[in-house]
Amino acid sequence: MRSTRSRGNLRRGLRAGLAAAGTLLLGVGMTAVLSGPASAATGCRVNYTANQWPGGFSANVAVTNLGDPLNGWTLAWSFSNGQTVTQGWGGEFSQSGSRVTVTNTSWNGGLGTNATVTPGFNGNWNGTNTAPTSFTLNGVACTGSPSTGQPPTSGNPSPSQPTPSQPSGAAWTSSDQWGTWTNGGYTLYNNIWGSGAGSQSIWANSYSNWGLTANHPNTGGVKSYPNATRNVNRNLSAIGSLTSSFNVTVPNGGAYASTYDIWANNHAYEIMLWMNKTGPVGPLGSLQTTASVGGHTWQIYRGSNGANEVFSFIRTSNTSSGTVDIRAVLNWIRTAGWYGDVLVGDVQFGYEITSSSGGLNFTTNSFSVSYS
Repeated sequence: MRSTRSRGNLRRGLRAGLAAAGTLLLGVGMTAVLSGPASAATGCRVNYTANQWPGGFSANVAVTNLGDPLNGWTLAWSFSNGQTVTQGWGGEFSQSGSRVTVTNTSWNGGLGTNATVTPGFNGNWNGTNTAPTSFTLNGVACTGSPSTGQPPTSGNPSPSQPTPSQPSGAAWTSSDQWGTWTNGGYTLYNNIWGSGAGSQSIWANSYSNWGLTANHPNTGGVKSYPNATRNVNRNLSAIGSLTSSFNVTVPNGGAYASTYDIWANNHAYEIMLWMNKTGPVGPLGSLQTTASVGGHTWQIYRGSNGANEVFSFIRTSNTSSGTVDIRAVLNWIRTAGWYGDVLVGDVQFGYEITSSSGGLNFTTNSFSVSYS
C-alpha cells in the first residue's frame, strides 16, 4: 500500500508480516531515592539509560524538574567504579574524580515544571560499569517526586512507565496536520500525511521529551510519522561519529513502528532503523541478509518506492530504549555497494503509525543525536 508523506518524508509502501526474534540491547533505568529540602516545592526524577561495549559505553540522563521552573540548572552524580566521561552533549560536562557535573547550555537553561532535559555522554570503564543511583538537580536530591517538607512517599514511579498522556504546561502542543516546533537545534513534526488518517495531537517539553495521542482507523496504509529531526548535512566520509539514543513508552495495541528515518543525497536514499514494531506492519522490498551492525542485530531489506531507494533495518527483537551507532550502519550500506559517499541529511526518530483506533499514547522519554 502507498501513501504520501509531506515535509521531506516521501512515498513508501508497507506490507504485512515479519517474525521477531533475536538480541536485546542492554539498558539501565532507575530513579534515585533521596529526600529534598523542606523550604519550597522542589523535586526531580532521573532516568539513566546506558548501552555498553568492552571498555566503553554511551548513556543518556533524562532529568525531569518536578518543582518550580528553573532558569539555569546543574545536574550531578558520582560513579562508583572509576568510569570517565570522554564526550558529552546536551550540557556542559566536567568531572573531578568520580564526581560528574553537567550544567545547561545557552539554549536549554530554562526548565519548567514537569519539563525534561536529556544530556548524554560517551565514557570509558574498566572491570565494572555500575550505573549511578543518586543524582542532584541544583543541589536537590532527585527522589522521583516533589518535596514540600514532608517525608517522601514510598513507591517512587518507575521511569520506564511514565504517564503517557499530555502533561500540563507542555512547552508546545499542536493538532495541526503539519504542526512543527523548533527547539535546541531539532525540529518536531506532528506530520499526519496518510489518506484516511484520523486525529493526532502532539505535545513537547523539549526536543528530547515529547509525545502524542493518535486516533487513526484500523485500515491499511501509514497514517502519520510524528518525529523529532536533527539535520547533519555532512558527507559520510567526513563524519567521525554519528550516534543516537532513545527511550520510549509505546502502546501494546495498534499497528506502528518506532523507527529512525535517515535521509541521504537529498532524499535519494531512505534508511529506516526499526527499533520496535507492533501489529501488521512490515518493510518495503525484499530480505537481503541478517547482520549485526551499529550495536544491534537486524533483518535487512532493500527496495524502492518509485521515488527513492529504501533500506530497512528491522531489529530482530523489540526494544524501547538503546543507543545506535548510525555511522556504522551507513558505512555498512556503503560497503555493500548500495550507494557511495552520500550526503547525510536529516536524522529523524518517531512513530510510523498505521492504526491506533480509540486513541493510543506514545511518549518519547528521551532522545538525542550526536555527531562529529
